[in-house]
Amino acid sequence: MDYFEITKKVEGSRARAGVIHTAHGDVQTPQFLPIGTKGTVKTVTSEELKFWGATMVLANTYHLWQRPGDGLIYKAGGLHKFMNWKGPIFTDSGGFQVYSLAKMRKVMEVGVLFQFDMDGKHEVLSPEKSVDIQANLGSDICLILDDFPGYPFDHARSSESIALTRRWAERAMAEYKKIIIDGDPVNPGQKLWGIVQGANFPDLRKQSAQDMAELGFEGFAIGGVAVGEPHEEMMKAVDFAVPYLPENTPKHLLGVGTPFDIIQGVARGCDTFDCVIPTREARHGRLYVAKRNETGEEGYETIDIRLEKHKEDFTPIDPTCNCYACLHHTRAYVRHLFATGEHLGERLATMHNLRFYLNFMERIRTAIQYDYFDKMLAEFRDYTK
Repeated sequence: MDYFEITKKVEGSRARAGVIHTAHGDVQTPQFLPIGTKGTVKTVTSEELKFWGATMVLANTYHLWQRPGDGLIYKAGGLHKFMNWKGPIFTDSGGFQVYSLAKMRKVMEVGVLFQFDMDGKHEVLSPEKSVDIQANLGSDICLILDDFPGYPFDHARSSESIALTRRWAERAMAEYKKIIIDGDPVNPGQKLWGIVQGANFPDLRKQSAQDMAELGFEGFAIGGVAVGEPHEEMMKAVDFAVPYLPENTPKHLLGVGTPFDIIQGVARGCDTFDCVIPTREARHGRLYVAKRNETGEEGYETIDIRLEKHKEDFTPIDPTCNCYACLHHTRAYVRHLFATGEHLGERLATMHNLRFYLNFMERIRTAIQYDYFDKMLAEFRDYTK
């Protein structure tokens, strides 16, 4: 059985439906991965995630390395057992968090010298170290360490970045093979994916994609996006990379994004997505709700449930949603919870936003399966803009 099975393609488009066969179960694609940064999706349980339709979660190498430590998680039997999540787990390399959170960082050939944001301890995150940590976590999909130069984009710096990422990828692949073949991994079925960098420059994205494809990874992530650039530039990065990656491999768009970003990414050949938006926005009272315009075109908008106008609104958060919060509570009640600082408000908001995203992905898969994805794509709107 192939690691990634394409079950349906959209004619005239790169959009497709498929299945990633992992050691801890199948992942139907296109799929959204809730963010479980520190081994938990904030305020919800593993059983709830499964009930809502989540099949794979993303955990963060950088944070779990800091606390409780990958060695402790290895002793626990891996992250699946530690957090009691029986489905697939995707882990990043920790590189982006070093870039965004570390108090100090210095990129070197050996890796990245940095200071942990929590305790100020100096560490070097090398390509080998990142793979070692993720092997101890026992995730089903792990990523290579990549060099991310940041935004705004610079061609010369991005050119150096993709060359360094290529060299790091070769070292990561060698370490991964050593662990899987000669080591004692928590998850012998773990797969290592490459990462494509290159900012929004077509020549660099092409080169980086070809570099990763040449190294023979079984899956790929497109990185260096959703870092402050406009939506159009984000999609250019995808357009410049996907054609040069093997078609029969899964492709993940890192850190993306809004529902509108996601459906556009699906149209360009991306299969999986992760983003903090649904859970982070929920904790700040911003909720995603379905909306149609006067001509019937569907889409979504966000509402701030904390606003005074919802004080006497006794309707559901979203009448089209079948989550617990929408079936059993009103906007007025959820607003009351936020106004009084009750944690249940954050939980209900998180339930709703995650269910909205997961339902949205199911609708995309159904549209692909029954040949109306093009119509959905053409009519789908982000009414928050």
